[in-house]
Amino acid sequence: MDIISGQPLFLIFCFILSCLLFFTTARSRRSPCQLSKSPPGPPRLPIIGNIHLVGKNPHHSFTDLSKTYGPVMSLKLGCLNSVVIASRDAVREVLKTHDQILSGRYISEATKSNNHHEFSVGWIHPSSSRFRMLRKLSATQLFSPQCIQATKALRMKKVQELVNFLSESCEREEAVDISHVSFVTALNIISNILFSVNLGSYDSKNSSAFQEMVIGYQESIGNPDLANFFPFMRFLDLQGNSKKMRESSGRLLQVFREFYDARIVEKSSRSVEKDVSSKDFLDVLIDLQQGDETEINIDEIEHLLLDMFVAGTDTNSSTVEWAMAELLGNPKTMTKVQDEINHVIGQNGDFQESDISKLPYLKAVVKETFRLHPAAPFLLQRKAETNVEILGFTVLKDSQVLVNVWAIGRDPLVWENPTHFEPERFLGKEIDVKGTDYELTPFGAGRRICPGLPLAMKTVHLMLASLLYTFEWKLPNGVGSEDLDMEETFGLTVHKTNPLLAVPLKKRAIN
Repeated sequence: MDIISGQPLFLIFCFILSCLLFFTTARSRRSPCQLSKSPPGPPRLPIIGNIHLVGKNPHHSFTDLSKTYGPVMSLKLGCLNSVVIASRDAVREVLKTHDQILSGRYISEATKSNNHHEFSVGWIHPSSSRFRMLRKLSATQLFSPQCIQATKALRMKKVQELVNFLSESCEREEAVDISHVSFVTALNIISNILFSVNLGSYDSKNSSAFQEMVIGYQESIGNPDLANFFPFMRFLDLQGNSKKMRESSGRLLQVFREFYDARIVEKSSRSVEKDVSSKDFLDVLIDLQQGDETEINIDEIEHLLLDMFVAGTDTNSSTVEWAMAELLGNPKTMTKVQDEINHVIGQNGDFQESDISKLPYLKAVVKETFRLHPAAPFLLQRKAETNVEILGFTVLKDSQVLVNVWAIGRDPLVWENPTHFEPERFLGKEIDVKGTDYELTPFGAGRRICPGLPLAMKTVHLMLASLLYTFEWKLPNGVGSEDLDMEETFGLTVHKTNPLLAVPLKKRAIN
């Protein structure tokens, strides 16, 4: 069993003895009514329930199980009741019909490290005043149309820096790590919006360190964890997820605290207040904190910065990497999207972010990437506030609810040739990712929809279009498109196990 392999046998023995009485009692308390209405699911082993079925890629394992047990499937993961949602109709009920009941969060043990669950807009309850304050702040000061427009020149500048770096590799016909360079670009976009500084450099080890921190954060929260399945084992942290989260998030919070402290000193020494147009997000937060009526405290500032930092880097860069991997694996599609860009912009034109609206096939490529490779295959775990009925099945109060958007993106009842990369399926159709088309919800929907969606869409399209417009691409060392490695590593977000290496080449001349 993947999630407990390598642990000492005596711990497993103690674990089984400790749980036996608990499970016997808990199972006996379930009423016949609850049992008859419960979603179907695979048979359970004593003590561990269905843990043995999780596997190293739970989104794959649960998709296969849903083919047998249906789109609303129950799993018993140790002591944890879980329900997996795996169809468009079921997702609509979760994210729309019963959004209020199912908008709570199941809080994993790793998430509690550094008290992140108490301050993070992603984890606190939507009914709380803190949630409303943080969401409003994000919407008005970061992701409003006015704010997105105001940072347009910044995004263009950072993407041009990416192109400049790749041009040097192009001259040497040297392979580049698409994961790394796209992460550095996303990192510098978000760090300038937040702090007005570049935190990344394409040839610096510091950028890799930031990437390791962010991925460590994502993996520690997303990985299946015995501490979540058996609460009495929390203190052991057998898989080290809480420690990993504490270290990764702690290092990032320390960076943010240093920026905060330096900005406070700078602010106190200034004789003239900054012009509004020159203020970054940290300036806005400090102004709110130091106003006549304090609206936000230092803990909320640090954890909000952590939310924005993590969400604005890894998810965007991984989407660009997956898109490039799919295009390199489908040369005809690569040619088609590059031809569209060249036709709209011209062979030696000046590419602008505003040109994206004229590129329907490029936008279809991004949607197809979201369909096959959603950044968070289960979104963030939800929790049932009360018993609730989904497609005729009762989801019990306090159950963890996992929305398997990865499975829905590959549902043959919704998509033709669901495992094939075919952007053409989106041409001439109104399907979008904004939370109203439930067959494609990589950003979630309802009150829990990702607030950074507008910035993410700008960033991903701009990075991908710039890579495709400026260069031709090939795989290194004679690797053929049919041999491209697409293996995944699971966490809160899913990455390519082996980073994509590709060689940028000078663009072909068009006759």
